[in-house]
Amino acid sequence: MSRSFCVPAIFFLFSAFVLLFIVSISLPFLTAMDITRVHTNGTVQVTGDQNFEQLRLGIWSYCYTAINGNMECSPTGHGYSFSVQNNANNTVFIGSSWTLGLAVHPVACGVSFIALLFSFSQHITATLVASLLSFLAATLALVAFAIDIALYAYFKNQMGDLGFGNRTITGPGFWLTFASMILLILAGFTVCCGRRRDRMGSARTSTPGRKTGLFSRFRRR
Repeated sequence: MSRSFCVPAIFFLFSAFVLLFIVSISLPFLTAMDITRVHTNGTVQVTGDQNFEQLRLGIWSYCYTAINGNMECSPTGHGYSFSVQNNANNTVFIGSSWTLGLAVHPVACGVSFIALLFSFSQHITATLVASLLSFLAATLALVAFAIDIALYAYFKNQMGDLGFGNRTITGPGFWLTFASMILLILAGFTVCCGRRRDRMGSARTSTPGRKTGLFSRFRRR
């Protein structure tokens, strides 16, 4: 693949991989990398524990900021669930079915890393694999983003029942997933264009012009 296409493709894939890697670490390890969050006035509590001022939902757990300012996180696990209750004893429940799909993020991260490795090769077969893997990673990132949207919409609707719907917003992980999806799509098309250009160049090289001269008449005969 020519340098004019190789460098941008590597840049897009590397950037997408880094973004997805950060998002995949998520809560409780990176407390700022949540998918969605809600701000309250401290009058609600999570899973019968204690009142909180902010609740964040990540890939592996949820974290909340208590009234005293300390941040507490639930045990790390795939597909967590919790309930939120206000002072009027109104309770909403977020089941594990809404958080199980968040594990698609690290899968997309892994595929994008493999695509990045193949993009360093100049071999035409490797560039084909890199292109296919880029589009596969983009598809997985799209699925992950769709899951993020579904979780955000459901969480916002549930918190609306408690009077905090307008205080429910998307987190940084939500938008980094969207950005990585765009970068992976650009990477796939860039690798495709570079591979097509290489094939056209190879075709021109393998079909030299017809020779003319004194002996060409004898060759035609």
